[in-house]
Amino acid sequence: MPLHSNVFQEWSAILSVAALAITGECLIAAAMRRLGDLDHLCTGPGLRGYLGPIRAVLSSPIFLAGALCMALNFFAMLYTLSIVDLSLAAPATASLTFIGNAAAAKIFLRENVDRRRWLAALFVCVGVILLAH
Repeated sequence: MPLHSNVFQEWSAILSVAALAITGECLIAAAMRRLGDLDHLCTGPGLRGYLGPIRAVLSSPIFLAGALCMALNFFAMLYTLSIVDLSLAAPATASLTFIGNAAAAKIFLRENVDRRRWLAALFVCVGVILLAH
């Protein structure tokens, strides 16, 4: 197999892991924001009181979609580790997820991402580039 094909396959796997993690985390965050404070959903004292929050979370389609993305992320990471060295896969997926989460938080969740976080994301990019070479 040509070298460029292996590199393409490796980085496609890494990007898939990061994309699934970003999507899952954003969907779960959006669902939890919609639900609000889970303490207000408690139905009573003790363990039975937690049935209300559990029911609310598990009946949220947005939360379930996010959980599905996180499950797919797990299996994508297993595949990635079968074709990419751990010393590249772990930092690359973590850093791309960090960068993607900052962008997604700004765009989709309307969060205030300040200059310090963007600068940190830039340094993470530089670190991944140094690792990749």
